[in-house]
Amino acid sequence: MIEGYIHSIESMGLVDGPGIRTVVFFQGCRLRCRYCHNPDTWAMRSGKEQIFTPEQLVNKLLRFKPYFGDNGGVTFSGGEPLLQKDFLCEVLRLCKHAGIHTCIDTAGCGGYEEILSYTDLVLLDIKHFTPDGYCGITGQSPQEFLQFLSAVQNAGTPLWIRHVVVPGLTDSDAHLEGLRAYLHTIRNIQRVELLPYHTLGANKYHALGIPYSLEDVPALPPEALADWQQRFDREFHI
Repeated sequence: MIEGYIHSIESMGLVDGPGIRTVVFFQGCRLRCRYCHNPDTWAMRSGKEQIFTPEQLVNKLLRFKPYFGDNGGVTFSGGEPLLQKDFLCEVLRLCKHAGIHTCIDTAGCGGYEEILSYTDLVLLDIKHFTPDGYCGITGQSPQEFLQFLSAVQNAGTPLWIRHVVVPGLTDSDAHLEGLRAYLHTIRNIQRVELLPYHTLGANKYHALGIPYSLEDVPALPPEALADWQQRFDREFHI
């Protein structure tokens, strides 16, 4: 029997894909992003996870279907949902069978065989556009991400790109110009979202006894990105 380990479920998400969405947060992530605000999802088994079979989870999701309207659906986030690829694939298949729009919010690190066949939209978190920059933020090589990026382009799956902008790390004009040039090499992009760094997850590190490397970095006001966001909107928004 396939089982999935779920951190939490948000019933009325408005920022994780189009329309009103239910967001399912998976346990498990191999990356250790410096700005991660969900360190409580890193371990696959936390002792607090909810355990579902694919059928049980989809039956729960069906309760929210009347709220989705024409544009909404379900987004699978994390953690990293691709780390539970067999469970995710079956849940996606059942959602598609039930007429639910499916989206995965991913950093592209994990198994994706068959998954893209049942995925309507990918929210792809691009950590950095250079190998050294990627490793500096995540502690990992970008090889796995690049393999997923190639697969999702070949599948023709629509992409919404997300990029966290951190003061002193990824907020310079030179960095954002480099990101812009990099994104022009990627097919299927429908939207780019610049996400201003926030400090809402810092208390989780303190509670878990994990050092937080951005302890003294202030949150970035959204208005600081307004001009760049408008530029990305003009060039990539569909």
